[in-house]
Amino acid sequence: MTTTPTRTVPPYRSVLHPARAGFVHLLRAEWTKFWTVRAWLLVLAVAAVVTVVICQLGASGSSVSGGPPIVLGPGGEVVNDAFRLTHRTLTGDGTVTARVTGLKDASGKGLGPWTKAGIIVKSSLKPGSPYAAVMATPGHGVRMQWNFTHDKAGPSSDLTKAPQWLRLKRLGEKLTGYASVDGQNWTRLGEVRLDGLPGTVQVGLFVAAPVHEIVHRSFGGTSEVAGSGQATGTFDHLTFQGKSTDNGWTATDVGAPAPDARPGNSRPGTTTVSPTGTYALTGQGDIAPDENSPDMVQMSFQGVFMGLLFMVALGTLFVTTEYKRGLIRTTFTATPSRLKVLAAKTTVIATITFTTGLIATAIGFTLAQRTLRSNGFKPPEFPDLSLLENPALRAVVGSAVLLSLVAVLALSLGVVLRNSAGTIATVVVLVILPQILSFALPLPVAQWLLRATPAAAFAIQQGVTYYPQVQHNCLPESGCYPLTPYHGLAVLVAYTAAALLLAAWTVRRRDA
Repeated sequence: MTTTPTRTVPPYRSVLHPARAGFVHLLRAEWTKFWTVRAWLLVLAVAAVVTVVICQLGASGSSVSGGPPIVLGPGGEVVNDAFRLTHRTLTGDGTVTARVTGLKDASGKGLGPWTKAGIIVKSSLKPGSPYAAVMATPGHGVRMQWNFTHDKAGPSSDLTKAPQWLRLKRLGEKLTGYASVDGQNWTRLGEVRLDGLPGTVQVGLFVAAPVHEIVHRSFGGTSEVAGSGQATGTFDHLTFQGKSTDNGWTATDVGAPAPDARPGNSRPGTTTVSPTGTYALTGQGDIAPDENSPDMVQMSFQGVFMGLLFMVALGTLFVTTEYKRGLIRTTFTATPSRLKVLAAKTTVIATITFTTGLIATAIGFTLAQRTLRSNGFKPPEFPDLSLLENPALRAVVGSAVLLSLVAVLALSLGVVLRNSAGTIATVVVLVILPQILSFALPLPVAQWLLRATPAAAFAIQQGVTYYPQVQHNCLPESGCYPLTPYHGLAVLVAYTAAALLLAAWTVRRRDA
């Protein structure tokens, strides 16, 4: 018997320089694959054009005119500064102390959680002027607030159970707040500096009662219940230490009614003083940032939602096309390290979609801003937004990152599912469907969706800062998201990273 000698086939070894046979070579190969498919280039171009056009159309359909007078705070932000004040002048350093004995609703509709009764040091009676205040609230305990946007929590005491002693001490431009339950043992709340505080300021007692609205939404529709816009605070043990040009205390309504005050709900405040030295102040309004203005930044990115669909298709087809035609076997044969192939594909699709998205969102934002300004969105209520300054820069770059991450998410799921239609449907359900459903579902469910799904990343487009010391109904249809911009984007990053890890595990375990 004769035997046929077996021939040993030597393993494949690249004749290229190691650098060319490595990751750089893979990047170049994947880059070439993308740019040689004309259909993908067309989809990329259409994505950019659609994003810009819809941003422009969305801005064209928005307009604003009229409205109440605008009040600007020390930082140039739009604020509410209307409240009942019993005051006198303070020249130089000094201290004002009072005990808040009660706070009740004056309209019979119930107190809002941010109704305020306390003591204040204010630069002047002009609305928007700098101030520092220590106050008691029915829903958030004792607080120290200054210059509208700053808030610091104090003791979480309940006015219905025990009165609260409050104190403000001025030393130059420094103001220090204190609170006490007995008038003997004081808790220091904080010290703040009000730059440019004049030598003579206004000090005294104040009450502010912002209108609060409770929104309920069910499958049958949305209902709204308006709470109180007027409250009465009672004070005693009012003491004043320092120099004053006044002989006594004067009662004043500072500012105009808040912009969200309902027609017919604006009433002058009152102040009464009993023979025993008890002060009862009844007033309305608020001392806080104004969060009722439309979000001019977010209104400039309506095209990103549609551009997202094209990026999902690109990320999916970039990998599923090779699986469908069997070309992935050739790729893995030439490059046995499958994880390097996945990394190269991810890098290429992320770079292409980010660059395209950045150009499209920058152009779309710039054109949309011009259109909005021509439609009445003008300073001072709507300041000019520079493309290179936050929040505009964060929203533009963040939107490009959003588009890129979704493309990578689609590519990763494409590796796992190996099916174009199934991958696109899955990404749409994860990213786009929650955004649509949030407009119709009950608010707790809608807000949960916008926290737990990749749709949370749309928060990166928010331009309005939502301050914790202002009660607001966070409605998705108003462009409000329950997470901060970066936390929302982090949710999408987590989903994308998890999908990439699953794709890496899958590509190593399965046959090509």
